[in-house]
Formats: sequence, structure tokens, C-alpha cells
Amino acid sequence: MERKQFLRSLGAGAAFALTFPCLGGCSKSDDVDGEIREEPTNIDFTIDLESAEAAKLANNGGFILTKSSTELKYTDVVVVKNLEGNFVAASQICSHESYDQVRFTNVDGGIFYCDVHGSRFSQTGTPLNQVDSKAAKPLRVYKTTLTGTMLRVFE
Repeated sequence: MERKQFLRSLGAGAAFALTFPCLGGCSKSDDVDGEIREEPTNIDFTIDLESAEAAKLANNGGFILTKSSTELKYTDVVVVKNLEGNFVAASQICSHESYDQVRFTNVDGGIFYCDVHGSRFSQTGTPLNQVDSKAAKPLRVYKTTLTGTMLRVFE
């Protein structure tokens, strides 16, 4: 076998070896360890605002991310103390393509933002950049009530 033929065969084999695993890794998945997830439903949990977990909620504009927990029974919710001092909670799962990257940012009075494709949402979940079709569907926003130092987040 000539060198050119060997390199060509090696190149094709290497390309196949690298492409095949990537195709499986690039598909959407329900795996909770991945970045693409199901939107949380049946949300109902409380956060003690005096706990270490809630320390970032002490200041206006602060937020915390909640993750799956069998003990606490809540998942993938971003809880915010907005710039006016009110508590707001929304899904971390973007309505655009289901990535779990929705965060709160102190832009334009405070918005929810997904940095995967740039989707932006108001604090009521209304898409703010529908013109470019990044987020045509609203972001799920949950109810909150404050009793003493206990913040309840629920549907």
C-alpha cells in the first residue's frame, strides 16, 4: 500500500471513529445529568431564607438555582429576589430548546436569560426576543409566597 492510500484510509477511519460517538452525544436526551432537560412540573417546595442555601437571596438582584433532590423534592428552578425586592421563580429550562441555562440578570430592570441561544424573558415569562424566533413560547413562572422567613415556590 502506498503512503497516500494509507493516509486516506487512516483519515476515513479516524473520521468515522470520531463522528459516530458525536452523533449520539449531540442528540436531545432526558438524562438529568445533561444540559437538555424536561421542564419541571408539580413544583411545590419551601426555602428557609435564613439558610446558607438562600444567602444569595438576601440582596435585590440575587438568585439561586435549585437542582434535583429526592429529599427536598424540587428541581431546575431559578429563584430570584428581583430589583424591587420581590421573589420570583421560573424554570431553568428554556422554552426555546430545553437547555437548563436560564438565569436572572440585572438588565432592563431584571430579566430571565438563557445564554445558549440568547433567549430573553420578562419576569412574567413573556418572551422578549420573538422577532428572531429564539423564544416563541413563554418561560414557565411559578407562584411564590413569603411567610416569615419561609419562601414557598409552587404551581
